[in-house]
Amino acid sequence: MRIRTATDEDWPHIYPFYAAIMAEGKTYAFPEGQSLEEARPWWMEQPPGQTVVATVGDTIVGSAKMGANRPGRGAHVATASFLVDPAHQGRGIGRALGLHVVGWARDAGFRGIQFNAVVEANAPAVHLWRSLGFDIIGTVPEAFDHPEHGLVGLHVMYHQL
Repeated sequence: MRIRTATDEDWPHIYPFYAAIMAEGKTYAFPEGQSLEEARPWWMEQPPGQTVVATVGDTIVGSAKMGANRPGRGAHVATASFLVDPAHQGRGIGRALGLHVVGWARDAGFRGIQFNAVVEANAPAVHLWRSLGFDIIGTVPEAFDHPEHGLVGLHVMYHQL
């Protein structure tokens, strides 16, 4: 697997699994039913942020976007979001992307990484982020309407760099 900076030409290859994950409704509070062009600004970060892709051969199997969590006086803390193509889950792609983002944030001089909305019912993600050094620093109760579990909390997770 290789992780590299995403190009504009990569977006049509990311979009199918982006759309599938949003339609599933279990991990992101992003709009559902977006067209290719409507969804692009929700995922393809502009500098100084960055979007990357994980590839196996010529196939894009995952993606992450990263940047400052807040502008101005909050710009020393990074944030990121992750997608793994459902057809390729369970192969370490999320872990590889997570490690890449932690390294990117450290190299860019960020003091920490904050995830603002990790769905508490998303046990694989919570487990992965904890294994990479993130702590749950709070949970917003009933902040996410999960299609199977109803109203569940959103964890705020933090990793000091």
